[in-house]
Amino acid sequence: MTATLRSDRLRAFVGRIASLVDSEIPEAALLEAGGAALGELIAHDDWLPDAFAQPHPERYQQFLLHADSRQRFSIVSFVWGPGQATPVHDHTVWGLIGVLRGAEIAQRYRVTAQGEIVEQGAPERLARGAVDAVSPRIGDIHRVSNAFGDRTSISIHVYGGNIGAVSRSVYPGGMARKTFVSGYSNDVLPNIWNVSKESPIP
Repeated sequence: MTATLRSDRLRAFVGRIASLVDSEIPEAALLEAGGAALGELIAHDDWLPDAFAQPHPERYQQFLLHADSRQRFSIVSFVWGPGQATPVHDHTVWGLIGVLRGAEIAQRYRVTAQGEIVEQGAPERLARGAVDAVSPRIGDIHRVSNAFGDRTSISIHVYGGNIGAVSRSVYPGGMARKTFVSGYSNDVLPNIWNVSKESPIP
């Protein structure tokens, strides 16, 4: 981590995602272009403020970094303490996941014709720099865990909505389903718009 954070990286990323959403291109194209942009963002680890990178000893953290004013997309940092994991859950909107620090294990699930939740394929290890995608169209149910039992991992997520306010489901087991709204772990956002700190007026 550098002493001076590169807020311009996140600011530029927000602009790129906003432009993609504005263009109303098909989801497949949006995920491809958005995934490339996310890959460029997480290639650098000098922009995420420490306040949005802190683990909690009991549960993973979901810090809101930016929300579109019309709630068309949101950007979140997920911070995983050692060994922490989500329950099996869905999103109901498109999403992109990029690993900034550490590594994660993603296990996908699917719903059978009988309504049962079963694993789909083998678990996938997402190393630093990896980008993954979810959506109801391509597969929306998964469980994510920190790949490490002795260190923190952090991933940056982009969703096609205000994910902290979206009604979603967790799947505790079998055919059970429980709705939830995740909310966020923070009450304030990083100020990425104060460009005067980056380019002082003489």
